[in-house]
Amino acid sequence: MIAATRRWFRRNRTNFVIGAGVVGAGYLAGQYVLAKVSEARQRMSDERIARENLRRRFEQNQEDCTFTVLAILPTATENIIQELPVEQTLNELQKQKAERLARSVGASEAASDFPSAPTSVADDDGKSLKSFQSESYVHASQVADKSGGDGDSSSLASQPRPKKSKAQLWNEMKITSITRAFTLIYTLSLLTLLTRIQLNLLGRRNYLASVVSLASPPSQSSRISLENRDDDNFENAYGNDFETNRKYLSFSWWLLHRGCKDIMAKVTAAVEEVFGSLNPREDITLERLSELTLEVRKRVEGSTEEDRRTNKWLTYLLPPADQEDYVLTESGMASPSTTPTPTPSLRRLLDETSDLIDSPSFTHVLTHLLDAAFSLLIDTKMATTAFKIPPVSASTARVVEITGANEAKAKVANTLAVFCRQAHVIGSGEQNEYLAAMENVRELEAFAAVVYSSNFEFEAPEAGEVNAMGSGVGAETAETVETAESTRPGTADTAVGGDVAGGEASLVGAESGFESAWGKALAKEDGKDV
Repeated sequence: MIAATRRWFRRNRTNFVIGAGVVGAGYLAGQYVLAKVSEARQRMSDERIARENLRRRFEQNQEDCTFTVLAILPTATENIIQELPVEQTLNELQKQKAERLARSVGASEAASDFPSAPTSVADDDGKSLKSFQSESYVHASQVADKSGGDGDSSSLASQPRPKKSKAQLWNEMKITSITRAFTLIYTLSLLTLLTRIQLNLLGRRNYLASVVSLASPPSQSSRISLENRDDDNFENAYGNDFETNRKYLSFSWWLLHRGCKDIMAKVTAAVEEVFGSLNPREDITLERLSELTLEVRKRVEGSTEEDRRTNKWLTYLLPPADQEDYVLTESGMASPSTTPTPTPSLRRLLDETSDLIDSPSFTHVLTHLLDAAFSLLIDTKMATTAFKIPPVSASTARVVEITGANEAKAKVANTLAVFCRQAHVIGSGEQNEYLAAMENVRELEAFAAVVYSSNFEFEAPEAGEVNAMGSGVGAETAETVETAESTRPGTADTAVGGDVAGGEASLVGAESGFESAWGKALAKEDGKDV
């Protein structure tokens, strides 16, 4: 029996070997597949976590942009209001009215019975002045002037002005009221875009610095070193040092103190040309006011698509190269006794910011922001306040169409009162409706997302050295590019390219990688429900 069993095993040993081999190979193959599945699951989990982390960083960055704009906007508002003191002109008109009443009915009667003065001596602009008193309010910078001119003699509002006629004062108030509101809209729009560019560039660099820090090999020694290695620090290589960031953000000083005044000069010329012949006493329709506003915008931004695309806003947002030291000094980033020189990291940030501002995409987004702000001012605030048109909703749209609300008329002086009041709302640093309207523009989010996720592969000047150390930062960065580009609906599918200069991509021209990514971002936005 045993001998027969042995003979059977010898006859079938080849089959046993083959079977064992098949079973072993199957087992190994199964283990390999299970390992790959586990690895794929782990990678998907890591990518999901990284994607959510990047999304959270991006969303927090946009909230920081909003708070930053609200914090620094009042600085520009103060400068513009001081240059265009509408309230001072209103005070002079009121004084002239009081003087005329005093001459007509006697000084004693004017002092004791001023509210009941005869209608025969009341001025035609009495209702207009009352509308300014009720519908507008005096800014803090004008309090000193209204209290008797005891304020700082160096301020523009407290300086004595030559005597002007009533017609001259009304014309001056017309121009300054409209100019102030329009200038603040342009300033708010440009400040919003500049802040988005600055904080998203820094946010992108901070994110990459954290990736480098995590991917770098741990120190071989636990000893504390007192040697200064800042020049070799990976975070500084990415421009993540605190001092560079502070200096870079301080360049918004130029828009707040110089650029807004340059914009004001351009807007003033356009307003004088368009609204100059308008009589404050005459009636105007909302449609006519919208047309005049559009004419002003054409003169400031450009009348055609080509004009708007070639219109450069860089001079309003950033100083020329020979004024950069002056800005750093005035903003408190350098002492007057020294001559600050931008570091290479700061230089790269400023150059990339300039390229973004000069890109056609910047003008495209700016136009949409201005559309939203002017629509809120004219179609909503002006319509409901000056023209007494009820807010248009789904239930009232047909009623407005039938009653011809677009043909409703109002005195030009009444619209000036609304312009005066809305200027303070536009420049407010708290609960700003106009900033909220701009942030609802989808192109702004797409623009911020493209800025945040572009140029990942060009950010690290020391990437070659890091890879040579075996840390795998190159692979991590490449994965980060894919992750970043899929975090927001407005991001691109591929990383942007460009000419590499000093470790940075140059974003110049309509055919640059940024413009390609921007086009894909808009294509994605058009394909989703808004």
